[in-house]
Amino acid sequence: MVDDRRLPSLASIRAFEAAARVGSFAAAAQELDTTAASVSYHVRRLEAQTGMQLFRRHAQRVELTAAGELVAAEATRAFALLRASFAKAADVDALRLSVTTLPTLGTSWLTPRLGRFRARHPDIAFELDLSPEPQDLASGRFDAAIRNGHGDWPGLATVELFPSVFMPLCAPAMLGACADLADPQARPELPLLGRPDWWALWYRALGADCVPRPDRFGTTFSAEYLDIAAAIAGQGIAMGSPVLFRDDIEAGRLVPAHPLVATDGRRFWLAYPAVRRQAHKIACFREWLCDEAATALRAIRLRLPRLPGPSAP
Repeated sequence: MVDDRRLPSLASIRAFEAAARVGSFAAAAQELDTTAASVSYHVRRLEAQTGMQLFRRHAQRVELTAAGELVAAEATRAFALLRASFAKAADVDALRLSVTTLPTLGTSWLTPRLGRFRARHPDIAFELDLSPEPQDLASGRFDAAIRNGHGDWPGLATVELFPSVFMPLCAPAMLGACADLADPQARPELPLLGRPDWWALWYRALGADCVPRPDRFGTTFSAEYLDIAAAIAGQGIAMGSPVLFRDDIEAGRLVPAHPLVATDGRRFWLAYPAVRRQAHKIACFREWLCDEAATALRAIRLRLPRLPGPSAP
């Protein structure tokens, strides 16, 4: 009698099911990508565990016993259900796209455009995660990411979107208060907002030999889009991306406080596991996102022709 508390090994059941279905240890071995000897071993092990003879062995073939026929019918049905469940899961996965990106890019640039992606691909459910730290794409939780860097992440395929650039931005009504902005030692009427290292890079690109004093900075925020929100409200001059905030510039909520555009040498990239480059949902998102990035770059270059171009191949 089979001990219900200890089921036979799954490998043995799988070998038996394949051999029963195709009628041959050799053919089952080919299907399972193993050897006939291995299939025979697992079947004998199953027979030993159950105490039943499942096959009658002949020179060139095997034949199920009455007990084997009963077990084979149930095993085949069980594996068919398993295969069907994996197929259904694959269908669900193919229609659900999960993307992770930085909070500022996701909030200010990507989210307002997602309606166009949904209109182009209404069958794909979209999930967006905003995280300041890069998420592990190998874990399977996310299908793709939009990252800022140099595009050299092991195991990931990358597509360049646009450069990481920044310039001083302010509300139109505050432009008159930015007259002394080019002098890092001047005491401007408006405080500086944003990352001090970006301001330092910007002043170096301007040719200044010093950086702004700490007392020139206003409120510290946790993300670039919050700096921009404060600038729109007239609370200071924000160092921000004219690409990510092009919509605010076009709408007249922001204006460049100085024409110089600086860069830290990094770029924004779409990244995804290289082994999944042919996945339909990723291909759909890649095509749409590249179209959106190209359109955004063309539009902002009409205003800022000195914007850095694509990186060298």
